[in-house]
Amino acid sequence: MSFELLFFFILIGGWLFGKLFEKIGLPSVLGMTLFGVALTFLASSFFVGDQQAFPDGFWQLVPFIKTFALVIILLRAGLGISLQELKAAGISAVLMSFVPCIVEGLTLMAALMVLFDFSWKVAGLCGFMLAAVSPAVVVPAMLDLKARGLGQRNGVITVVLAGASVDDVFAISLFTVFLGFASGGTNLLALAGIPLSILLGLMSGAVLGLGFAWYFLRFHKSIRASEKTLVIIASAFFLVQLGNSLPIAAFLGLMTLGFVLFAKAPLPANELSVKLEKIWIFAQIGLFVIIGMSIDLSVAIEAGPKALLAIGLGLIARSIGVLLSVWPSKMNWGQKFFCVIAYLPKATVQAALGGVALSYGLPEGKLILAIAVLAIITTAPLGLLGIRLGAPRLLRDKPVLDQLGQ
Repeated sequence: MSFELLFFFILIGGWLFGKLFEKIGLPSVLGMTLFGVALTFLASSFFVGDQQAFPDGFWQLVPFIKTFALVIILLRAGLGISLQELKAAGISAVLMSFVPCIVEGLTLMAALMVLFDFSWKVAGLCGFMLAAVSPAVVVPAMLDLKARGLGQRNGVITVVLAGASVDDVFAISLFTVFLGFASGGTNLLALAGIPLSILLGLMSGAVLGLGFAWYFLRFHKSIRASEKTLVIIASAFFLVQLGNSLPIAAFLGLMTLGFVLFAKAPLPANELSVKLEKIWIFAQIGLFVIIGMSIDLSVAIEAGPKALLAIGLGLIARSIGVLLSVWPSKMNWGQKFFCVIAYLPKATVQAALGGVALSYGLPEGKLILAIAVLAIITTAPLGLLGIRLGAPRLLRDKPVLDQLGQ
């Protein structure tokens, strides 16, 4: 199969399946992922072996596609948060950024050690990969609710948006630390470097955001929105590359870049947001179809019951972490329960990092990838359906849960 034909199938098939699943009320990303599974099965049926089914060099291109998708969604998340709303959200936005992730990650770590006999190193990398909430599901859903005027009271949408984006940074940072342990390249001193990494990520994103705000405002009329988008995305990849070489939380830097740009130059920021939303259509399809193409069905079926039990225990722990995080806020019980639901979906980070252990040659790599895909196909529809059905009821001034308590 040629590159041209393969990308035709990925884009058109992923788009059609995404639309089909939307029509029946399920997340489009679930349809894209399942199409990826079907595409590999069909391609392998017509060609002898996976090497002939897909062109040479395709799997070397996959990490770039995954990184591209993460760059787009984190920039969009940053551009969707205003400074005023963040101040109003208060301490809960800060707590939501790390408490649910850490509580779930540690719970999953223990569960995976018991259920799959993983070492603490492998259980740690798998646990914190699974612990990340999905920007691909949460961010568009929250932005849609915001546009409809829901969730503005008590900063519910802002708490979820800000918390979910930074939550991923914590999950990815801890995943990287445990990956280093598992592959023999990291010692315990790396844990002490996490706060420094976060600080450098914030600083680098703020500097870039201020620089672009000044530049775009000064030359606003002479630079088209498409050119602004090109410069931002190129700079984002440069920041990611720095993060691969230096102790910089690059993904946090990307969100900070968008946040600062929106605060200092709202008009160019809104232009960028519109452009990135269009680019996300392609990036999303590529990301989720490819994760479906990567899965080994036999391993996924074998791991199924134990994996689902581990995922379920993790979600319970995450829900407790969310409730602890929003406890100091002024939210009513309906709004707090909505935050629990909004933090359930997993997709983006699991799609991007699910195959990393396999690429590093870890013996548990195929099993970890299978668990990641199972997390996507179970929690993404569960969370999105919960958001869609729960938002109109739970985000009222006097939601059903509070009325029952009176």
